Amino acid sequence: MIFESPQVLWLLLALPALAGLYVLLQRRRSRSAVRYASLGLIRTAMGRRGRLRRHVPPFIFLFALGALIVAIARPSAVITLPSEQRNIILAIDVSLSMRATDVQPSRIEAAREAAKTFVAEQPSDVRIGIVAFAGSASIVQKPTDDKKELIDAIDRLQLQLHTATGSGIIVSLAALFPEDAAELEAANTSTRGWREPPRSAPIDKPKAEAKKERQPVPPGSNRSGAIILLTDGRRTTGPDPLDAARLAADRGIKVYTVGFGSAQGTTANADGMSIYMRIDEEALKSIALATGAEYFHAGSGADLKRVYETLNARYVLEKKETEVSALLSALAAVLIVIAAALSVLWFGRIGGGGTSPRDSG
Repeated sequence: MIFESPQVLWLLLALPALAGLYVLLQRRRSRSAVRYASLGLIRTAMGRRGRLRRHVPPFIFLFALGALIVAIARPSAVITLPSEQRNIILAIDVSLSMRATDVQPSRIEAAREAAKTFVAEQPSDVRIGIVAFAGSASIVQKPTDDKKELIDAIDRLQLQLHTATGSGIIVSLAALFPEDAAELEAANTSTRGWREPPRSAPIDKPKAEAKKERQPVPPGSNRSGAIILLTDGRRTTGPDPLDAARLAADRGIKVYTVGFGSAQGTTANADGMSIYMRIDEEALKSIALATGAEYFHAGSGADLKRVYETLNARYVLEKKETEVSALLSALAAVLIVIAAALSVLWFGRIGGGGTSPRDSG
């Protein structure tokens, strides 16, 4: 545990002093009681239990005061809390290669079922979006916490020609950063991939008209969003996936890649033609590496489910440093209420420590 205002903790030294003052006052009260009544009669009337419980409320109050002092010091601790990665985009390959059956019953059906499982297991405060890509990419469902809408969107996916993996990543970024739609659209329309824009505006344009350039951040540093890319990884058209991955990396977004299909490959029927299809693991590993994420291979439906279970655990809980002042303040408030309640219940007034008519009979 660390403290933003550790100097406040010096106030804790006052607690032993207060405890000593309390003991001193109790002794003075005892000497005063002897002047008016037999001390033996008072002790007999109170009993051992009564003599001990009269000290309980003051010491509970003392602990509450200690909790308040620690809270004022603004402590932070590393605790396990729901992750801040609250916007997740599922980018699903719907190219014809996804009809291959090396993952039973087919790659696309396995992807659908695994995606539904992933959606169903997310907490209600996580927003998920769906992007489908083949020869082009589109946002099928904007980020939402409505699980029925997400599952309906997954069921509506239809297979199409070609595979534009780079477009799938770029459109997923547009779903996470709608304010960058123009820049991302320009990158998506280039089949040669993304190129860095000029560092300065043309001389004949006022500087005020130049768009402020986005400053790159460390890869994987953006903790509010992530992309999960499901594909066989073999790009046939569209922007270079590695250029698209650099766009994600500059925004700190991790792109977890899930490649499925057997390493040996298989054949699938496309418009009456038999086409040999093999997973491109190297491309998917490169995308994940460029963004600070991980690559997972799903060779079967069971493997794909395990991949999603791993990702689900990654997104739901996370250890992070969190200020716990509010928690300690609440604890102090509860202790004060308990001390006051016990004092009223046992002694008929707030504040124990002395003798009352109830104590002396």
